[in-house]
Amino acid sequence: MSYLLETKDITKRFGGLVAVDKMSFGVKEGEVVAILGDNGAGKSTLIKMISGVYPSDGGTIFYKGVEAKIHTPMDALAVGIETIYQDLALAENLNVYSNIFLGREKTKKKFGFLPVLDHTYMHNESVKVLEKLDIKIPSLKNNVRTLSGGQRQAVAISKSIYWNAKVLIMDEPTASLGVAQQKQVLDLVNSLKDHGLAIILISHQMRDVFEVADRIIVMRRGEKVGDLIKKETTTEEIVNLIVGSELVN
Repeated sequence: MSYLLETKDITKRFGGLVAVDKMSFGVKEGEVVAILGDNGAGKSTLIKMISGVYPSDGGTIFYKGVEAKIHTPMDALAVGIETIYQDLALAENLNVYSNIFLGREKTKKKFGFLPVLDHTYMHNESVKVLEKLDIKIPSLKNNVRTLSGGQRQAVAISKSIYWNAKVLIMDEPTASLGVAQQKQVLDLVNSLKDHGLAIILISHQMRDVFEVADRIIVMRRGEKVGDLIKKETTTEEIVNLIVGSELVN
């Protein structure tokens, strides 16, 4: 099976600093690829190029084998690339279904001419996507600020799935979560994989990576120094790649 999303020799410079140096990797449908590396390894810069936050200074991004022109976040969204950052970008003063439709609200005509929000439609559609992903939230009318960290992650993920994400980039999805909430998020990642999504996971949590990833890519100083099948490697080998100098192909 060919890659759904692939980068070839993608590069990013900030002045004289090469943050990402000719990075090539890919992710298939129904696959979780974890990207590991120490602080400053280039992980965040890499995903920001894929998601359109940073323009690349070289290399190419392919989607379904065709070059993807990603210059802005809207370009990435149009392709089907959704990114969930650590802050989740949720409006805490709004309820669950309003967050799922945030920026893309559904309206209807009142009195035949006055546009108003169609709360019933947005609520019912949100129920459908949450049920599809087997996500349990007591009431979709609750403000997001009342939800647990794991539930907030679930809302952010549901929003991406509803709007037809094909590639989901998750930046430290279990950071600052309790053990039970971490398990909830990891179970959801496995569910998304079963639904055929291609998932790129950025994490410092080795345990999480070995629980859900199919392949592990290690970056150091902006370069790829390892591309390993999870079942064929160990935490010791990964740690050695993160801090060492040995290249693994």
